[in-house]
Amino acid sequence: MKKIILGIAAVSLITYPVLAFAASRAVEMGQGAAGGATETARQSASKGTSEIKGTLSNLNVTNESANVAIGKGAKANTGSMAVSGSKVKETVSNKANIEKSANVAIGENATANLGSVTVQDSDVKGSVSNKANIAKSANVAMGKNTTANMGSVTLAESNVKGSVGNEANIEKSVNVALGENSIANMGSVTMRKGSVEGSVKNKFTAKEAANVAIGKEAVANMGSVTMRGGSVKGSVSNEANVAKSANVAIGENVTANMGSVTLHESMIKGVITNKADIDESANVAIGKNTVANMGAVTISNSSVDGVISNNAQINNSANVAIGENSSANMGSMTVQ
Repeated sequence: MKKIILGIAAVSLITYPVLAFAASRAVEMGQGAAGGATETARQSASKGTSEIKGTLSNLNVTNESANVAIGKGAKANTGSMAVSGSKVKETVSNKANIEKSANVAIGENATANLGSVTVQDSDVKGSVSNKANIAKSANVAMGKNTTANMGSVTLAESNVKGSVGNEANIEKSVNVALGENSIANMGSVTMRKGSVEGSVKNKFTAKEAANVAIGKEAVANMGSVTMRGGSVKGSVSNEANVAKSANVAIGENVTANMGSVTLHESMIKGVITNKADIDESANVAIGKNTVANMGAVTISNSSVDGVISNNAQINNSANVAIGENSSANMGSMTVQ
């Protein structure tokens, strides 16, 4: 119980100061900045049909700034790469260095991306890579179907004929998704109904950070690899170093993953490895069908043609699941 209280206290200590900073930055930027961000968000929300015969590369340095999108379908992107309904014949790469900044999306279908790469309904004939260094910043998405991505790579119904890599270093920052179907991803790789003909690698370092998802079906992923209905013809690896941080998911069908690999209805033709070093941190899931995974590998209804390994070093930390059908996995491997 003491560890649970310390974990929740950590969320409060980390989250509130950074959110206060985010709010102050948004106010300082004024209506003009918010309006411009909203217009940009509306443009990025429309599905594209582009064909790029070369490389897509984005290099961003952001300091003491705010990007705000307000609207029913608003999207806010800071130091991020978003590819939708397009064909890219070479690589997609994003590199972001963000400090003391806020990225906020408010709206029914709002999405907030900070130092992230999202690929949806697209074909990429090269590798997809993201490298993000984020400090003292906040990424907040509020809305019914809200998603907040910080230092993450997200693939949805896309095909990548190359490797997928994500490297995120996050310190004293917070990523928050508030909404009925909210999802908060921090330093993670998530894949839904897609294929990768190469390796998938995630490397994450967090110190004094918080990742929070609040909603009926909220999911919070911190330093994790999650696949649902995906196919990978290569290795899948996750390496997470988490210190004095908190990952919290609150909602009826909540799942909280910290330094974990989760596969559901997926096919992997290669080795799966997970290495997690977690110190003085808390992973908390609260809800009716809650699942909390810390330094764990969970595989369900999937096919793996290769070795599966998990190496978790956990110290002075807490993994908590509270709910009617709750399941808590710490430094474990579950196959069903």
